Amino acid sequence: MFGIYGQEQVQQYNGRALGENPPHLFAIANLAFAKMLDAKQNQCIIISGESGSGKTEATKLILRYLAAMNQKRDVMQQVSPPVSPGP
Repeated sequence: MFGIYGQEQVQQYNGRALGENPPHLFAIANLAFAKMLDAKQNQCIIISGESGSGKTEATKLILRYLAAMNQKRDVMQQVSPPVSPGP
């Protein structure tokens, strides 16, 4: 879809601060994901607009980004050695 919502863009926005890259749905999704992990609280993204403005497609793209970030996080946790508690 326009070549701006692929895996390359997922990587471009992953872990970046808001404003570090050009405006994009993935920038907002990344911020919500990072805040959720940091604060350990649910986050909400409000998508509004007129009928036919692309709200459903935007939601699908954000969910796709969040799924990719969660999958990457799961893989990293499986690869990382367990942290043993201190004495």
